[in-house]
Amino acid sequence: MGLSALACLAATTPLLAAEEKQPVAIQFTFDRPLDSSIAPFIVAASRGLFGAQHLAVTFNQAAGSTEAIARVAKGDADLALVDLNELIRAHDKAEGTPAKAVFVLFNRSPYAIVARKSRGIHTLVDVDGKTVGVADSDLSIRLWPAVARQNGINAAHVKFFRMSAAVREPILSAGQVDAVTGFSYLSAVNLRDRGVPASDLVVLRYADFGCEAYGFAVIANPAFAASRPDAVKGFVRALIAGIHVTVKEPERAVDDVVGRMENGARDLELERLKTVLADNVLTAEVRRNGLGALDPIRLERSIDQIAEDYKFKKRPTAADIFDESFLPPVAGRLIN
Repeated sequence: MGLSALACLAATTPLLAAEEKQPVAIQFTFDRPLDSSIAPFIVAASRGLFGAQHLAVTFNQAAGSTEAIARVAKGDADLALVDLNELIRAHDKAEGTPAKAVFVLFNRSPYAIVARKSRGIHTLVDVDGKTVGVADSDLSIRLWPAVARQNGINAAHVKFFRMSAAVREPILSAGQVDAVTGFSYLSAVNLRDRGVPASDLVVLRYADFGCEAYGFAVIANPAFAASRPDAVKGFVRALIAGIHVTVKEPERAVDDVVGRMENGARDLELERLKTVLADNVLTAEVRRNGLGALDPIRLERSIDQIAEDYKFKKRPTAADIFDESFLPPVAGRLIN
């Protein structure tokens, strides 16, 4: 090789190395406004955990899981956090969606009925004959038929009052309804913040009454996942690291989140985060099997429960919904 060729090679080698070190850009969509329930993502960004995986992650927000799933399906977002049960329904729609979940954040769904004990509700069967407020965008109501059947409740005896999500907690705190449906970590915490005594509230989590549903999960655009599998794996590793930091240092994690919120209340968000970790993330199943995974048999049962309210044209299988190939080995996902 001539000196000129060697000189050319020497000049281009640093450029190639620099190109190889360029972080992979990821557009990530949340399906709802920022709060402490998504602290692990914010921690991974603020503590450089994504950067350590050579990723440059940009966050944006959609108006619900349906919109977030559509963005990923169209390629307008590479990854998104969505309700896994909405993803299951999306796979059945005429246009379908090829997106699959690659990491399950909420091992148990946050679906719940939040009720006032002073209105005579102490357990789930007590909602018989009561008025329950339901927000227009509420997802938990879609699994109510399965939960009611499993617990011997005549759904026809429960009166549902439709309203906007903005007035859900005010209407319950004012006593205009006996209970509301929603997410346990949102409504219950918000109601206590509004001055409703904790002693007067009961949180009836669907998961405690036979609901098999998983909750929020990260989904990936199939083209991005196929072309950048290492980036997706790196994102998952960074998110797992973010969960570990969040669990170890919840107060600092909340500071990271509140710093990005408009008018975020630190004490409120800390209570919200602790609720999410205890009820939805750090379950017995997760402690046995590690973060991010799911049980295909349980997922199949949850799809059957969805079918009690949603008529599938072509029922998806667990393999249609979840791709475990981007998860690290179990040893890298265990949490104490």
